[in-house]
Amino acid sequence: MEKIWTEKYRPDVLDDVYGQERVIERLKAYVEKGTLPHLMLAGPAGTGKTTSAIALSKEMYGDQWKAAFLELNASDERGIDIIRNKIKEYARTTTISQRGFKIIFMDEADSLTSEAQAALRRTMEKYSGNCRFILSCNYSSKIIDPIQSRCAMFRFRHITDENVRSWIEHIVEEEGLQITEEAKEMLIRLAEGDLRRATNLLQISASTADNITEKMVRESANIARPQDIEELIVSAMKDEFVVVRNKLDELLIENGLSGGDIIKQIHKSIYNVPMDNWKRMKLVEEIGEAEFRMVQGSNERIQLEALLAQFALEIK
Repeated sequence: MEKIWTEKYRPDVLDDVYGQERVIERLKAYVEKGTLPHLMLAGPAGTGKTTSAIALSKEMYGDQWKAAFLELNASDERGIDIIRNKIKEYARTTTISQRGFKIIFMDEADSLTSEAQAALRRTMEKYSGNCRFILSCNYSSKIIDPIQSRCAMFRFRHITDENVRSWIEHIVEEEGLQITEEAKEMLIRLAEGDLRRATNLLQISASTADNITEKMVRESANIARPQDIEELIVSAMKDEFVVVRNKLDELLIENGLSGGDIIKQIHKSIYNVPMDNWKRMKLVEEIGEAEFRMVQGSNERIQLEALLAQFALEIK
């Protein structure tokens, strides 16, 4: 059975990691020296943190990397028991590697409870001669200062549009696909610097045909056409409320979009609709309020209609 593309095309060496040149240069220096401190990889999802950790271990240990590398996900095992039992037991055992230490990679470390983080700090300190920790997180601010002070920090940035384009073209070539320029642009825009999201959307789009179009990408992402959202905003600003309700029905019922999907697209499209900047700021504030109420459990249709009604009132 064919692997999913995020695994099939995951780089095995640091040189193949896209868009993080400064970080990769420093990680390669650790490999050359044959040692490394505790590391913290912080940054948005899909920017190469897990890939870099695995590639670092493969280059550090060669074919024996699996015997010296333990990967855990803190979002699954986030309590103090995982630190006291699984991690501590692994950290205290000796390694057969010539490097003299093993690596524990903890993904999504910012999901650990405060008690678990306190226990982890002590474990990192006690077993540093035998084990190195690589912590991956989206928000380094959620990691307690004593752990941060024990780690070399590496900040991962969003992947640039140019690198996302190169990645898409690489997979398209490897898979023998055809893709339109409009589809590439749509994938780049939807990815928002996340290579994993771009890869998943590309695979979903390619599951039905080898010639990928913009429409296929949009349907794979389950979003409305940007033009439809912009027309919805313009109609609301013109006080055409019956037209607005009909368009909203089409998006919610016929296209099957959720209120959350629509409001996120409205937020992105509001910057493409010509209007005074002061009014735009007021509308963004209203969008934020509507999304908050949806998250709290309010009726999606009522909140969307109230938001679009507010558009008409603010523009007057």
